[in-house]
This record gives sequence, C-alpha cells and structure tokens, in this order.
Amino acid sequence: MVKAKHEVGVLDKCPTGIKGLDEITKGGLPKGRPTLICGSAGCGKTLFAMEFLMRGAMEYGEPGVFMSFEETPNDLAKNFISLGFDLPDMVARGLIATDHVYIERTEIEETGEYDLEGLFIRLGNAMDSIGAKRVVLDTIEVLFSGLSNAGIIRAELRRLFHWLKDRGVTAVITGESGDKTLTRYGLEEYVADCVIFLDFRIDEQISTRRLRIVKYRGSSHGADEYPFLIDEGGLSILPITSLGLDYPVSSERIATGIPKLDAMFEGKGFYRGSTILVSGTAGTGKTSMSATFADAACRRGERCLYFAFEESPSQIIRNMSSIGIDLERWVKKGLLKFHSARPSLYGLEMHLVTFHKVIDAFKPQVFVVDPISNLSAAGTQSEVKSILTRLIDHLKMKNITTYLTDLNHFGSSLERTSEEVSSLIDTWLLLRDIERNGERNRGLYILKSRGMAHSNQIQEFLLTDRGIDLIDIYTGSGEVLTGSARAAQEASEKASELADRREVDRRLREQERKRNALETKIAALRAEFDAESEELHLMAEAEQDRQAVMAEDRLEMAHLRKEKHSDPPVKRSEKKRERRVK
Repeated sequence: MVKAKHEVGVLDKCPTGIKGLDEITKGGLPKGRPTLICGSAGCGKTLFAMEFLMRGAMEYGEPGVFMSFEETPNDLAKNFISLGFDLPDMVARGLIATDHVYIERTEIEETGEYDLEGLFIRLGNAMDSIGAKRVVLDTIEVLFSGLSNAGIIRAELRRLFHWLKDRGVTAVITGESGDKTLTRYGLEEYVADCVIFLDFRIDEQISTRRLRIVKYRGSSHGADEYPFLIDEGGLSILPITSLGLDYPVSSERIATGIPKLDAMFEGKGFYRGSTILVSGTAGTGKTSMSATFADAACRRGERCLYFAFEESPSQIIRNMSSIGIDLERWVKKGLLKFHSARPSLYGLEMHLVTFHKVIDAFKPQVFVVDPISNLSAAGTQSEVKSILTRLIDHLKMKNITTYLTDLNHFGSSLERTSEEVSSLIDTWLLLRDIERNGERNRGLYILKSRGMAHSNQIQEFLLTDRGIDLIDIYTGSGEVLTGSARAAQEASEKASELADRREVDRRLREQERKRNALETKIAALRAEFDAESEELHLMAEAEQDRQAVMAEDRLEMAHLRKEKHSDPPVKRSEKKRERRVK
C-alpha cells in the first residue's frame, strides 16, 4: 500500500505563459489532459487558446496544432497580428500547425453510426507533422451543431476527450456558454479535467472581463473571479486576493520636496516604500504637493509614474510651471511618465490590471495617483477599497513609495476618506481651508505617520512662484490667524515689541544717568573726606611737635635746676632749630 502510494506522484502541469494565469493555477494547465475554456461571445476564448499555443512554442519549445471549426487560418493570422502573434511565421518555422474544418449543419445527418473518427485521423496527422505537444479545438459546439441526440453528443465528447488524453497532449477546447449552463450542451464541463470560465460583462455602461477557474481536478487553485485585460500584449490576468502581509520594509528616508515639511518629520521625510495620503477639499493644493513629490523623486534620479484622473499631462505640466516646478524636463529625460484616463473609461478591475501592467513596464521607484476618490465613479465604496488594498499590497511588495491624493467634500468629516482606506495608509497629510476676516487660506498638518516622530503643529500652506512653502500659523491669545490677519497681528506685535524695546532703552539710559550722578556725588564726598583726613593728619603732627617741645622744655628745666650739665649752655633757639632740622 505504501509503495503504491509513492508511485502515484504529483499532477504534472503545463505552463501557459499567460501573465497571471500560471500563478492562480499554481503552475499552469494539467499536462496531458484537456482543459475547457467556456464563455459568451467576445469574452476572449479564441485569444486565450491561441496565446496558449504561441507561448508554448516560443517560450517552452512545445509545438502546437490549432484546429478551427469557424475561422480560416488567414482570418486567424489577421486577427492576432495586432496582438504581436505572427502566426504565418510560426507555421513556416514548423512550430504551429493550423487546420480549418468546415462543417455545414445542413449536411450533417444524425444516425447511430455518427462518430469523430475522421476528425481524429485529420487531427492526428497534423500533430504528427510537427510533433505537437499542445492542441486547440475552437469551438466544440460547431462540431456537434447538427446533432440533437444528447446520448450521441455525450458519447462522442467522452471519446474525444479520452482520445486527446491517450495521445498525451495538453489540449485546450473552447465552448460557448449556455443559458443556464457553462456550455451549450452542459456536458463538456463534466468531461474536462480543468474548466475555466471567461466572462465579459457590462455594468452601468462599464465593461469588464473576468476569469474564474470552475474546477481543476487533482490540484488546488484560486477560486475567485480574476479581472483580465486584452491589449497589444495578449492577455493579462490579475489575482484579486491581497498578498500576504510579509512584504519587506525599508528604514531609508526620502525627501518630500518641501524642506519645511521634511523638518516636520525629524528633518528626514517619508520612509521609502511607504504609502502616503494627502487629502483635502477642492483647491487646497493636493496636485501641487503630488507634483512637488514627483519632482523631488526625479531630482534624485528616480523614476516616477504619475496616474492622473482629472487633468491631462500637458495641463498638469503647464499648471505646475506657475509655481516654479518644471515637470516637462523629467518627461523628456524618461524619469517621469504620465498616464491619464477618466475613471469611467473601464471598470475597476481593468484599472487595477492597467496599474500592474504600466508599473511592470516602467518599473518606477515612486508611484502617484491623483486622486483616488475619482475611482468611485467606476464602482462601489467596497469595490474601490478592494482595488486600492490590492494595489497598495502590490506596491509594497515591490518597495515602491506610493503617493495618493483624496478629495474631501465640503460638509463632510475631513479626517476620513470616502474609500475607507485610512487604515492602509502609513503617513496621512491633511490640507484644510482656514476662513477668517473674508479670506480663505490653506493649512497643513500631519494626521498620522507610522514609525516616526512628527510635528503636531498646523502650518500655513503657501503656493509661491518658487514652489510650496510652509510658515508657522499665529496661535497666540487663544486664536488661529492666517493670511492678512496673521500679517497684521505680526505687524502689531512687532510694533509693540519695538515700543517695549524703546521703553527698556529709555529706562536703561535713565539708570545710567542716575548712576553717573551718584558716582559724581560719591567722588565729591570722597574728595571732601580726603581733605578732612589730610587736615587731621597735619593737626596730629603739629600736636606731636608741641608735645615734643614741651617735653624738652621740661627736661631742660630739670637740668637747670640741678645744675648738673657739664656742657656749655646752648641757646634755646638753636636747640629748637636743630630739632626742626632733624
């Protein structure tokens, strides 16, 4: 039992080469088995089948046979040359073989002997001629168009599918959808190993194409509806489910293009790969900020992709030149690419596919959408949120810095978005109108910014001929002033400050005068004091002299009385003179 289990192996898959399909089928279509592609007219069944053959031959070296029951090889060649598929060249190189089987319904006779043996022989010869690994049958209904016996149809369908399996080729069979069934007969989907349904729908005059894998035997697969786009490159299918939250993050900071706004983010700007939202009412300067950020990216040598839903590229370039931003030079250098379209041009899924397609082709480092609120014209709020969620996840996986603008409506809350995507945003800047004294001015503040310190101050937002400038809003005396009111208040405060400085200077001069007068008075008193001190000193010396003379007189008198002096008498006048000399 264990050995038999190991011998089963895993289902082999055949890569289609169709953008996005191999991802949602987890490898491609079942190899060596038939796959049914069903849908209404114009949904892209034949193109799907032809691209499956072409990609297989060009990219995987697997030749293929295209057997058509409706269009001739010449018609097929003309139809697909516009999509970049050169069918005659592939036929000439022996990589593709085409065959047209003409079936006229009136010539078919329904009998019990009806079978597809002739078709098998014809198809087998075509396959053997090029060694085909892939086969397309387009479309299966034509083959049974003259039959009404469900038993015969069921039997021959089973036989056809088993024959293809026995030959070991990977087959794609296209079929028209029925009224209440996936196919006209309602049988093919049960016989095929893989069934893919293509849908082309119009909702409120907006067309969308979607793909759904109805079943896939032996393999897990995406079960949602996936939008797909048909353009000059063939089919592009986009998974609608959001990617896992395991995208890389960067600690690198990039400039906003506005130096004073950088200062509000610690002087460093935004994180690279983050998502920035600028919201505000009409005329607050959202597009000017977007253009400034795009210009800053191009100045760093980075590629910027700018999606505009309101203005043409030439109009944006002209308008931004009025504030000193030259975007045209970046367009000429190939660093800036505009993509302008009305949101109502096609459905939301097609917008998302277009986003992916242009991003993959241009490979930008910065991506701008101005504004996302216009997408509401192409779908409901929940649909817009779903589209933006998937877009933001895709951009984060590629580490692309995303800059979105959103239009708020007057009377609604400014701190919310109509698309309810605020939780997806890393940094949210809010532009608002400030009306006072008959003026309307602009203000900017940071509502949130994940993972970084940021200013909580409101700055007045100015559009000048040198770009965007931010200045501090007057918030003194418990009121907020902008524009001429702020200028008048600042002038008044400057005048008051000048008057205060003059009063201080006057008081300082008065104090200096008093100090000088006091010092003069102190000097006069000091001089008077010194004069008195000198006089007292002289009086003291005179008193000392008098005391000395009196002492000598007393001594002399004592000697005279005792008559003990042997020296000749000296005249008193001479002794006094001698003492004075000494």
